[in-house]
Amino acid sequence: MTAKLMPGGPVADAVFADLIPRIDKLRASGHTPGLGTLLVGDDDASARYIAMKQAKAGELGCSSPHIHLPADAEQATVIAAVRALNDDPEIDGILFQHPAPPQIDYEAALAELDPDKDVDGLHPVNMGRLALMLSGPVPCTPAGIEALLAFYEIPVAGHEVCILGRGMTLGRPLALLLSQKRPTANAAVTVVHTGVPDWPSYTRRAGIVIAAAGVPGILAPEHISPGAVVVGGGVRYDGRKLLADVDERCEAIAGAITPRVGGVGPTTIAMLFRNLVEAAERRAGMAR
Repeated sequence: MTAKLMPGGPVADAVFADLIPRIDKLRASGHTPGLGTLLVGDDDASARYIAMKQAKAGELGCSSPHIHLPADAEQATVIAAVRALNDDPEIDGILFQHPAPPQIDYEAALAELDPDKDVDGLHPVNMGRLALMLSGPVPCTPAGIEALLAFYEIPVAGHEVCILGRGMTLGRPLALLLSQKRPTANAAVTVVHTGVPDWPSYTRRAGIVIAAAGVPGILAPEHISPGAVVVGGGVRYDGRKLLADVDERCEAIAGAITPRVGGVGPTTIAMLFRNLVEAAERRAGMAR
């Protein structure tokens, strides 16, 4: 068996095709969507991530002011920068890049962010909105995974989904998202993690398995059933090398699978800009 590949590029293209005329309409009304970014320190992967977002913002016709603080910045300085972005009327969305240096309490600084400008969807208020099924920015990678499954017409409603990983950026919000009553969700969702000794018994049972542990190669062929749909959401970097959660040998067992490179990543970027455009539309009084 050779798995059907599910690249994220076409999914992202479809999202941007919807966003571009909305951005054009905003700009025509005198409101250019603004994505403010904040980076503390000189982490190479984080700097590349910010540069990628700025390049995409420019391509879409959005502004992208950036604040770069030194690695030894104090908590008060970071919070002041967050508040400055909150107060800037030219900025609709804010991306506070994670990880921050060890002296920075990232969660405390994140809590200072205006929830309505939170394009990552990770502010405690937005996580609460997600849990209560209220309108608000949705975490980008979970939203991208839902969009990816829908794009490739993978049946989710009424089916069993197993998420390997319980992190706040992916596993936990994804479980909330895919269990909601919606045509592209409404699944029976199980969340397991490395603290569960027999976690492979859960992943082997599920028709859809989403790796979100951030442990390279943790999901191997013996952990899935033949024909399962496999989505690789978790990654780590070793320098510039991307290490995926899903062992590439799973391609021989799965029915459909995301590629190691170009899978969930493009959809995550697309959902960040969807959050930005929706925030700009709300602030411009043009919300759908």
